[in-house]
Amino acid sequence: MTVAVSASDCCGAASRAIERQLDEILKAAVMKYGKNQWSRIASLLHRKSAKQCKARWYEWLDPSIKKTEWSREEEEKLLHLAKLMPTQWRTIAPIIGRTAAQCLEHYEFLLDKAAQRDNEEDTADDPRKLKPGEIDPNPETKPARPDPVDMDEDELEMLSEARARLANTQGKKAKRKAREKQLEEARRLAALQKRRELRAAGINAQKKRKKKRGVDYNAEIPFEKKPSQGFYDTSMELYEGLEPNFKRLRQQHLDGELRNEKEEKERKRDRQKIKKKKESDLPSAILQTSGVAEFTKKRSKLVLPAPQISDAELEEVVKLGQASEVARQTAEESGITNSASSALLSEYSLTNSAMATGLRTPKTPAAQDKILQEAQNLMALTNVDTPLKGGLNTPLHQSDFSGVTPQRQAVQTPNTVLTTPFRTPGPGSEGSMTPQGGLTPKGPGTVTPGVTPGRTPLRDKLNINTEEQLADPAYQRESREQLKLGLMSLPVPKNDFEIVLPENAETQLEEMETETGYIEDASEIELRRQAVRDAEREKELKLRHTAVQRTLPRPSEVNESILRPMGTDPLSELQHAEEMIKKEMITMLHFDCLHHPPRSKQRGPSSTSNNAEHIAHLDRHPYQPISNEDLAQMLSQEMEVVRAGMGHGDLSMEAYSQVWEECYGQVLYLSAQSRYTRANLASKKDRIDSLEKKLEINRGHMTCEARRAARLERRLKVLLGGYQSRAVGLLKQHGELWEQVEQAATELHTFTELKKQEDTAIPRRQEACEVDVERQQEREKELQQRYGDLLLEKDALLSAKF
Repeated sequence: MTVAVSASDCCGAASRAIERQLDEILKAAVMKYGKNQWSRIASLLHRKSAKQCKARWYEWLDPSIKKTEWSREEEEKLLHLAKLMPTQWRTIAPIIGRTAAQCLEHYEFLLDKAAQRDNEEDTADDPRKLKPGEIDPNPETKPARPDPVDMDEDELEMLSEARARLANTQGKKAKRKAREKQLEEARRLAALQKRRELRAAGINAQKKRKKKRGVDYNAEIPFEKKPSQGFYDTSMELYEGLEPNFKRLRQQHLDGELRNEKEEKERKRDRQKIKKKKESDLPSAILQTSGVAEFTKKRSKLVLPAPQISDAELEEVVKLGQASEVARQTAEESGITNSASSALLSEYSLTNSAMATGLRTPKTPAAQDKILQEAQNLMALTNVDTPLKGGLNTPLHQSDFSGVTPQRQAVQTPNTVLTTPFRTPGPGSEGSMTPQGGLTPKGPGTVTPGVTPGRTPLRDKLNINTEEQLADPAYQRESREQLKLGLMSLPVPKNDFEIVLPENAETQLEEMETETGYIEDASEIELRRQAVRDAEREKELKLRHTAVQRTLPRPSEVNESILRPMGTDPLSELQHAEEMIKKEMITMLHFDCLHHPPRSKQRGPSSTSNNAEHIAHLDRHPYQPISNEDLAQMLSQEMEVVRAGMGHGDLSMEAYSQVWEECYGQVLYLSAQSRYTRANLASKKDRIDSLEKKLEINRGHMTCEARRAARLERRLKVLLGGYQSRAVGLLKQHGELWEQVEQAATELHTFTELKKQEDTAIPRRQEACEVDVERQQEREKELQQRYGDLLLEKDALLSAKF
């Protein structure tokens, strides 16, 4: 019986391999439709499902897939993770940086390679390669095969359809979106032109934003419950969040400048630099842009130091070695051995072998391949028998499970510098001597006999330090003395530290404890100290002059010409007192200019000279600070003296103000002379000029205050405009409510009077109604009686008739 194979089956089997043109179509489709619409992408390809398209993209075509050769580190990590997480390839793949199919394929390749090495088979061929006639079960993870020269009609139709569909970038939706975008841009330009025309006409029409009804979740916290106020200040714990700039939250703002844009700017900058160099310095620019050998720096001559050993000295050393070797051989051949002198001739062939260092670096010690060991361990664990048989466990190589990544083996080149022939390694120098042929490497616990610990004896081949000598107490005592002398010769330490506690440390701790027996918190101590500092600052500010405390305007330079010149007529007591006041005032001004200069004063050479003048004046006339208590006492005494001398009692504030205004009215400022004088000493013209100047100054103050008031009025209008409009509405509402209250009061009075009248009329109406009811009842009785009589009369008539 024969089985017929249809052409479609053959084509289906052959079409499992992916061609290059299908990959290109798949890439273009992903660029257009994205990585979520795999059904639409699969409709472009010939006999490919959505699952196959998705697998092809994520297993081969994705640009993030690493397709280079596997490194040794990746192989070690793969085998280590496969032992930790067997068959979990989706978890292992992102750790290594490969796809799951690549990890599985390379893992099987390593296992097959290890198995072939154990069986000593030929490893020339790849065991995972497909044999002729086999069909690849996973074609999505393999490279695409070349395109065929002659394609079928189905494939040509697929290509034409894909080309047409992928070229159609302007569909109905795209055209509609473009049209809407164009209309929106036209509306924006029209609104912009309208605002410009209104602004040109003098109308400032600002675009009003719609007020959002309800809670603004970007600015407020819904249902926020603030905690109650506690005992401690928590203002330092408040967090003020930064308001995000929502206008700069696009992707290009978050990502910053792209790398290709940055590289393009750097290349442009380099081209400009080279262009400028060509214009200014042509040879250096040619040297930078070209690699011509003429402009390169020539190699300098090798200069070596002079040899430390001459040829003659080297020949003498060789002759001494040969002589000692000949003497030793002669003594051995003669058979004469003396225990006392046998140790003096050592076998220097060992020394020569130790000195024979080759010209090339020695090879590193042989080590096992970690990858091969891990692969063999996995093969042994895979082929292990059932534990019911008993026996020993499967022997495995030593592995390291200290982490996810395997422990790397540090390969170190042997150090040939430390292998000097006349140096004996100490007990702590493990591995510092490279073992050579015929020698046993030094162990960590071995101690060379005849060697003092911590020292390196040189040239001990003659066995000068014997074991008996080392055991001698005198020799040990001498060694200790030498060690002490060596320690005493060390320099004096320079980093001596002494810790000294404060004398009142315990007193401070006792003061910190309160009556309740607990230590104050650091924040409370800091607050108390801050309060003390503030109090001291306030106290120091109060000691300053009133002009400095109130930051009043002060002169930057002190005018000493107000004093009377020396050698004038004798002064009266009043004039002498006035001169004393002026001198004290000048001293105070110098003190303030030196210690509390005005803020508008500029620092520079002139300020330094002014400071020198202030210091010189204060040296001649020292400033004596007076406390507030002493000042108050002096003022009270002086007031008592003036009161007793003037013969008046306590003055009222009105009398004091009147006297002050009269005295102040006698002071007149002359603008032409820039000085103050008494009004009775000035001429009429000076008084008029002074008044005009004062009027001008007042007008200037009035203008400034008016401008300031207008500015404040505008601000208040903006700030209180809503409140004013609301107040107008509330006043109107209040008037309406008041009218309703008055109307209600009138109605209440009317109904109260009506109630009084009704209260007086109700009894009368009640009596009239009672009378009417009684009359009605009597009449009803009469009528009932009459009705009964008529019924009896009717019955009698009827009985008489029959």
